[in-house]
Amino acid sequence: MATEPGEPTTRELDLSGKTLPRFIAVEGNIGVGKTTLAKKLAATFNYDTLLEQPEDNPFLERFYRDPKSAALPTQLHFLLQRSQQIQALRQDDLFKPVRVADFLIEKDRLFAEVTLDSDELALYRQVYQHLTLEAPKPDLVIYLQAPLKILQERIRSRGIPAERAIGNEYLAALNNAYTQFFHYYDEAPLLIVNSEDIDIVDRPEDYHQLVEYLLTINSGRHYYNPGV
Repeated sequence: MATEPGEPTTRELDLSGKTLPRFIAVEGNIGVGKTTLAKKLAATFNYDTLLEQPEDNPFLERFYRDPKSAALPTQLHFLLQRSQQIQALRQDDLFKPVRVADFLIEKDRLFAEVTLDSDELALYRQVYQHLTLEAPKPDLVIYLQAPLKILQERIRSRGIPAERAIGNEYLAALNNAYTQFFHYYDEAPLLIVNSEDIDIVDRPEDYHQLVEYLLTINSGRHYYNPGV
């Protein structure tokens, strides 16, 4: 397709001869862009998606308004939802072996530890232990990072009414929990991405460069910080 005079040109990704990770999980804080990246990767690689469904959680809006009263049902709903998704994933595994997810199942406990009090967390852990949550291990985990200011800007820009009550204190607690979690994470190759200066929606070259970098990873821990 021809471009108009003065319009920037964008090159196509060349995936020929590249070994693609068969199962990619994208993680990070609320508003960081997990689902956007997961959907773009799925479209690029012609993969299926496995996505969180926060809009199906009837307790979530109540949680954002009053965390103490709604934290436990919110977290248990997500836990049961993800358990069902993983069961379906196992059943489909022979037929749909390649996919991109916008969550790791381990993140459920991370959120529970941030939001629940000690008694609620004990009950949550009892439920967790009785569920079968052995999801397939990803071939690549992408952890998106961004400072609180950027998270709030992205949350506002997507305009979900329930998220208007999300405060910096909660986002900061989640940022700290994610940092600690991935500091010790070694279950799969890990790419930690500073997404503050990346715009994969409106700047195609940002997306292309990220994809080209992630396709070089087959083991270990890696950092992608294009703003430095």
